[in-house]
Amino acid sequence: MNLLTIESVSKSYGMKTLFENISLGIHQGDRIGIIGVNGTGKSTLLKIIAGMVPPDSGTVTTGNQVRIEYLAQQPEFDEEGTVLDQVFPESSPVMKLIKDYSRTIERLAADPGNSALQNRLGELNQQMDTAEAWDIETNAKTILTRLGIHNFSTSVHQLSGGQRKRVAMARALINPADLLILDEPTNHIDNETVEWLEGYLSRFKGALLLITHDRYFLDRVVNRIIEIDQGKLHPYEGNYTYFLEKKADREEREAAMEATRQNILRRELAWLRRGAKARTTKQKARIERAGKLQDDKPAAAAKNLEIALKTQRLGKKIIELDEVSIMLDGRTLIHDLSYIAVPHDRLGIVGPNGSGKSTLLKMITGKIAPSSGSVALGPTVKIGYYGQENTEMDDEQRVIDYIKEVAEVIHLTDGKTVSAGQMLERFLFPPALQWSPIGKLSGGEKRRLYLLCILMGEPNVLLLDEPTNDLDIQTLSILEDYLEQFSGVVIIVSHDRYFLDRTVERLFSFEGNGTVKEYTGNYTDYLEKRKQDESAALPEPQKTKKETNPDNKGKADKDEGPRKLSFKEQREFESIEQKIGELEERSTELEAAMAQTVTDYVKLQELTDEKKRVDAELEATVERWAELSMLVEEFNSRKK
Repeated sequence: MNLLTIESVSKSYGMKTLFENISLGIHQGDRIGIIGVNGTGKSTLLKIIAGMVPPDSGTVTTGNQVRIEYLAQQPEFDEEGTVLDQVFPESSPVMKLIKDYSRTIERLAADPGNSALQNRLGELNQQMDTAEAWDIETNAKTILTRLGIHNFSTSVHQLSGGQRKRVAMARALINPADLLILDEPTNHIDNETVEWLEGYLSRFKGALLLITHDRYFLDRVVNRIIEIDQGKLHPYEGNYTYFLEKKADREEREAAMEATRQNILRRELAWLRRGAKARTTKQKARIERAGKLQDDKPAAAAKNLEIALKTQRLGKKIIELDEVSIMLDGRTLIHDLSYIAVPHDRLGIVGPNGSGKSTLLKMITGKIAPSSGSVALGPTVKIGYYGQENTEMDDEQRVIDYIKEVAEVIHLTDGKTVSAGQMLERFLFPPALQWSPIGKLSGGEKRRLYLLCILMGEPNVLLLDEPTNDLDIQTLSILEDYLEQFSGVVIIVSHDRYFLDRTVERLFSFEGNGTVKEYTGNYTDYLEKRKQDESAALPEPQKTKKETNPDNKGKADKDEGPRKLSFKEQREFESIEQKIGELEERSTELEAAMAQTVTDYVKLQELTDEKKRVDAELEATVERWAELSMLVEEFNSRKK
């Protein structure tokens, strides 16, 4: 079923053409990822499809009764409204009903003997049942909680930028949609939340259209990739891995076609230079063909950013943290952390939002002093700090002048120098754009310019705070290659799993209450170790032993057949079905309690956590029952 069609759409801003005469169809079941270099119009395309921005030309046709939900990079809110107000629009009948019910509960709590309120509450209970509002609000509260939003009565103006993005995401996920459009949904959320969102979208029944730089996310969620390149759309059926393979094939074909064109052009030009006379129709045709071959030169491909910048020498002492602790607003973010950086150190930092990861980087730079302990930097250390926000940029300043303020030239490891203009070209800023004011750049282009500014300072210690936010995949790949060659120390705060796998060799995990644990390896190694630790912490089901009596060891070696249950196993088998029933009943009770928990959000989280524990125990108990049942059946069958 076709949900939406765009035909011959073009869009330009000033002298810059984003795309021209592009067409695209979105069908039921499509899960499309949009990729491309920053500034190519990815977000603009999403806005055109969502009806937020009109195209310069062409048409966008949406199917009858197709519902579209759109998550913008910078969502807009009613500043005076609460979190719950933003999730459910005021015009939503369900929202009106839920608000009425909540207000009646509050009034009844203040006046419990009011019979009119009691009757009203009974009527609202029935209406909530009919509208299935219990499930809707429970789902909303669960999604908000998983996204790190716990106080639903908080006013929007009190939220940070990252919290606003998560509230907007909850709104997009909760409201039913045939087409869900998400612009950078993985920005500003931690690793665990990204993994939860990945699973949630994998179960989403509608069509999906998204922009993200998270390559693991693309690999696991989408089934189509559309690349925007040189104003054209290049579609690929499959996930990100498939796209990489097919794009390499496409570029090889284009290179072969260009080589053929160049060979033909050289032969035609040689013929013309020999003094061919344009007197016959055939000769005129050859001259015209040579002109056409020259005109058919393909658009210049984006240059690969291959950089190996020289760094200042590091001494033996680099960064030393000695039992540092940080207290902020009454919370312990870091407690007694010690760390000594070594040459070529590659350290990743992960943990929930607000746990103190960025604070640690700021402490190393000296922007924040530790509450206790000491931070010492070596005398040769030159830090390049890439923060989550750009330094102040003058929108009127030209791009090249912004870079020249840092350095006119930089030095490479091979002794050569590269000018500021050449570095800008390598960072995908063509000469025409270098002389443009910064204000004309997209948000992603400004982040790329900011990254170049940091590297132009030739640091020997790089502190990168969420470098993957707002950078396109091509720039991230280039940065990853650069970090492989970088001879200094790199410390990275990131929620991008792919980026961490490519760049780090050990991790600090912020576990809460100031605890920071160290893990060896990249992010995938860290996840595996975490799973092993969690499995070890769970009570192990009793394992069946073939023989525990040492006197019967020889017999056991000879007889590997089914055996009778031990006395302890028999007692366990007789009671295990009752235990399964009790666990199933408790799980059902908790689910019902969660559905009835409307206003006590702390209680809802407690119920959710308990249900997880009960369900895990139920699963382990059922597995144990199956194991014992098999032993009984095998033994009885052998007796017969």
